[in-house]
Amino acid sequence: MTHGLVIGKFYPPHAGHHHLIDTAAAACDRLSVVVAASPVESVPLADRVAWLRETHPQPHVHFVPVLDDVEVDYDDQDVWRRHVEIFRHGLRLLWGDEPGIDAVFSSEAYGKELARWFGAVAHDVDEPRGTFPVSGTAVRADPVAHWHFLAPPVRAALARRVVVVGAESTGTTTLARALAAHYAGLGGPYAATRWVPEYGRTYCEERVGGLGPGAWLDDIEWTPADFALIAERQLDWEDAAARVGSPVLICDTDAFATALWRERYLGELGRIPARARHDLWILTDHEGVPFEQDGWRDGESVRVRMAGRFRAELDRRRLPYVMVTGPHERRLAAAVTAVDRLLARGWTFAPPL
Repeated sequence: MTHGLVIGKFYPPHAGHHHLIDTAAAACDRLSVVVAASPVESVPLADRVAWLRETHPQPHVHFVPVLDDVEVDYDDQDVWRRHVEIFRHGLRLLWGDEPGIDAVFSSEAYGKELARWFGAVAHDVDEPRGTFPVSGTAVRADPVAHWHFLAPPVRAALARRVVVVGAESTGTTTLARALAAHYAGLGGPYAATRWVPEYGRTYCEERVGGLGPGAWLDDIEWTPADFALIAERQLDWEDAAARVGSPVLICDTDAFATALWRERYLGELGRIPARARHDLWILTDHEGVPFEQDGWRDGESVRVRMAGRFRAELDRRRLPYVMVTGPHERRLAAAVTAVDRLLARGWTFAPPL
């Protein structure tokens, strides 16, 4: 077959969609995949197309984004006509003329009618969903139950990101590790729960090592570019972990904390990258926690001041957070309660047309 066609909402993409596209791609010299999104839906069209392009890098597979706000009525020929006009317009924008379609591939009951509108042969691809028992409706209703059907970029977009922050020597790393271990211990989709370490410490060690023998932390001359790099690298580490992780990701610090440390060293708050997206902050209290100097920390007086800044800035930005106090076991229990509450709220998708 010369030119195949797949049309769908991909809201969001899942393993059944990928099977459909791969099956069609294997049968065609050229495949156009129309991604049709409505403005009322809550996953942007650009995101869906980006996720699909990453998952299907075959050079002869081409994605056609279209905005389709026509209601759905499979029994109304006028409604069909309006949909097909939108699809054809998107194809013309891509190919420059009216492309000839030889085959339409679909996993839906309407596949034969869709093929008729294009004068093409209909090919059913696992309409009973025996190979991949999943649908966009099912994923939207319960992403956790269908987590194993989601590709890495979709997982990264949907994972709830929880950040443990606090002043130096307040148990942030210990709590982050324990929190990730708790959720990994639940098994199932949570077995892959990961925690993201603090890139800033790695950066400091590399900078000091590059200054030569006898250099130490105080020898680093900080610039705005240093903190911008730390924030971006921290987000890169987060994204990499979220792509292969569970529905929840635990982060030991984030770009918000980096902005505060820039204030500490340069006297001005740093910019938080636009792509930073977090759902809950766990603030570790410094009271009752002995200060331990490991050679990389500022000191007790700075710890007290930074503890106040973390809380004040979280309040000022109106970020959702809980402060945990007391011994480790109490902190972990409080953090688990807060994360459980976050996960219980689930994921909200606007209903499709």
